[in-house]
Amino acid sequence: MRTWWLRLAAVLLGGVLGTTQVHAELPEGYRVVLFTENFPPFNMAVDEKNFARDEAIDGISTDLVREMFKRAKIDYNLSLRFPWDRIYNLTLENANYGIFSTTRTPEREGLFKWVGPLATSSWVVMAPQNSNITVSDVKALGKYRVGAYKNDAVSLFLEGQGLMPINALRDQENVAKLQSGQLDLWATTDPVGRYLAKQAGVSNLKIVLRMREATLYLALNKDTPDEVVNRLQQALDAMRREGVVDRITKNYL
Repeated sequence: MRTWWLRLAAVLLGGVLGTTQVHAELPEGYRVVLFTENFPPFNMAVDEKNFARDEAIDGISTDLVREMFKRAKIDYNLSLRFPWDRIYNLTLENANYGIFSTTRTPEREGLFKWVGPLATSSWVVMAPQNSNITVSDVKALGKYRVGAYKNDAVSLFLEGQGLMPINALRDQENVAKLQSGQLDLWATTDPVGRYLAKQAGVSNLKIVLRMREATLYLALNKDTPDEVVNRLQQALDAMRREGVVDRITKNYL
């Protein structure tokens, strides 16, 4: 009998200490500074402008991140800003900063700590419906004027293949350039590209090349405590098991 009670006491004490340790590792008042951009339907300003805060931001990834932080009991500030290049570099340079939705690539792997995946998307090349251009692979893009979004994973991928995309600070700009003949092709993310084109009143684009599938993550500055990363990942994993991730995604698609 005595042995049984000793074992029970050890289990209970271990649970208490484990719980205390989880919360003691973060300093009082700890807060993560989160950035995002207009990248519908994953994250976007409710009023479609290039600056928003907190509840004025929605989208699939935004709702998932909010629920993750709530479950993990970690405070945060959330801002949507422009351009992506600026908030990307701020996150690289500042401890306890995070950015989403970010494509996790081999080139970026060691630059951040990762929580996800939040969603999946496709890297595609699009052309006007009346275009005669056919593309068999990425290398074949070299003879065309290809628009992309500066510092976006698609643009970085093309540059890594030795190509020189014509980068814009706003991916929306590529829709107008494609329509006016300033570009032959547009390298972007699907369904984001189709959404942006529709917002601009353009529905006659076609996909001429699918390059790869991409997974979207929350990227945290590499100096972020592992405790934060672990809590958030555990929260997201639980949300996926419970069907919360699917429900939130279906709300937008």
